[in-house]
Amino acid sequence: MLPTQSMARRSSRRFDYFRRILKWRHMDFEFALWQMFYLCFDPRRVYRNFHYHKQTKNIWARDDPAFLVLLAAWLCGSSIFYTVVCQFSFRYFIFFLLWTVFIECIGFGLVVASILWFVTNRFFSADPNDNQKVEWAYAFDIHLNAYFPTLIILHMIHVFLLHDSVNQTILLYLGNAIWLVALSYYSYITFLGYSALTFLKKTVLFLYVIILYLIATPLHFSCSAMAKQFYTGISK
Repeated sequence: MLPTQSMARRSSRRFDYFRRILKWRHMDFEFALWQMFYLCFDPRRVYRNFHYHKQTKNIWARDDPAFLVLLAAWLCGSSIFYTVVCQFSFRYFIFFLLWTVFIECIGFGLVVASILWFVTNRFFSADPNDNQKVEWAYAFDIHLNAYFPTLIILHMIHVFLLHDSVNQTILLYLGNAIWLVALSYYSYITFLGYSALTFLKKTVLFLYVIILYLIATPLHFSCSAMAKQFYTGISK
């Protein structure tokens, strides 16, 4: 089967995207920082810009790797901060950095983006005869957008609750509250990303995931205690 013109364009765009990583002068870091700021305080504004990007370049996904490069820098910086606050070893820092980059950010992102890309294209299309489809790269961009504020909340705010001096009751209720905020924000930004696509329906279902997070505290399931046990265990 011969490659279609659309497949050739997608391959060319992917090649250009990764090639630009080596060309720092061609990346717009100022705009990427603008996106990071508003993802934390007004994510709707970021997705309005994605809509403009679609109108001007006919693609939803980013074509500038500046955001990805800055996110990698944030991952490194937050891992250093996490290690220092928890007073872990340098060996643990290396492990935690690799875990954060390849498991939490990339691995989890590939799984979530692929599942939501398939589900939205298969079940959320407003018109089955419409040729418009969710781009996989855009689905991964949605994950990166949602992951960045979650990273800030869990790695740079929640980390202080993992100290041994913190009372277990505080760890349960305040810790779960912080996890609730972080995961709810992830769900909300994911919802905004897919609701920006006018050819999709029922995107409000992404917000219903928040209800699952509310179940944890009444059942005395401590997300923070679980995280503390996990990260303390792998640091040894």
